[in-house]
Amino acid sequence: MKAKTYNVLRLVIFVTIIIGTFSFANAQNATEKPKPHNASQAVVPPSSEAADSALGDSLAADSLTVDTAATAQEVTAEQLLPLESDGMFKSLKKKFIDGSPGYMSLVAIALVLGLAFCIERIIFLTLASVDTNRLMDDLTKRIESRDIEGALQLCNETHGPVASLCEEGLQRIDEDIETIERAITAHGTLQAASLEKGCSWITLFISMAPALGFLGTVIGMVIAFDQIQMAGDISPTIVASGMKVALITTIFGIIVALILQLFYNYILTKIERLTFEMEEAAILMLDQIVKYKQNR
Repeated sequence: MKAKTYNVLRLVIFVTIIIGTFSFANAQNATEKPKPHNASQAVVPPSSEAADSALGDSLAADSLTVDTAATAQEVTAEQLLPLESDGMFKSLKKKFIDGSPGYMSLVAIALVLGLAFCIERIIFLTLASVDTNRLMDDLTKRIESRDIEGALQLCNETHGPVASLCEEGLQRIDEDIETIERAITAHGTLQAASLEKGCSWITLFISMAPALGFLGTVIGMVIAFDQIQMAGDISPTIVASGMKVALITTIFGIIVALILQLFYNYILTKIERLTFEMEEAAILMLDQIVKYKQNR
């Protein structure tokens, strides 16, 4: 894939993720209408007259007990129904709002930007991967048949750092072997640096996400103490509101760091594999160039 096409693809990924972030943030600020609960009220029979018998009072008491039990069952069923119908997204959205959108938005931005860099690196490394064994076999055949132009054309048509490394050696095939080795080593260093481009940003967001969560924890604790000071009393209800913000922000910060860490380790694995393939290809290419010079 050409460099221009890859840059356009990378721009589209970033724009799409940023638009999705703002859409998600707007959805958090939208207030949900409460669902009405149509709970039937218990019907209390009118009071009996003083002249009623004890049997009539007993029947009235039994009727009230049955109506109250039926009402309690209906209310409980209606309250549990929304909980069962709510999906995972709605639950996360509720927790996001409970953790204060102001603080949680920072954690969400860290997640989105970190994922953007992860996706960009994964696409780049996937496009840079080639069948190294097949490429080196084809190059070996062309070098042995002394078709250097064909070998250069094959390297030029093949994407990835391995082909670029081989092309660098073939372009200097008329120079001495020490010069060729230094050129391949220098070019390999540049290619390895291009593979790791953007990884520092991923590690930054991995470190920032828990830090932002802990920041929300400290702010939540400050809110709790302020509310205690204003109320002049230590009440579980007052303390719980601030503690809830503190714990939710910490949880989401750790979750974001774990998600980004998984992607980062996957990226490092692909980089290590490509680096190993580059080193192996450089050794094989130097061997073929030495043989080519000896058979002149």
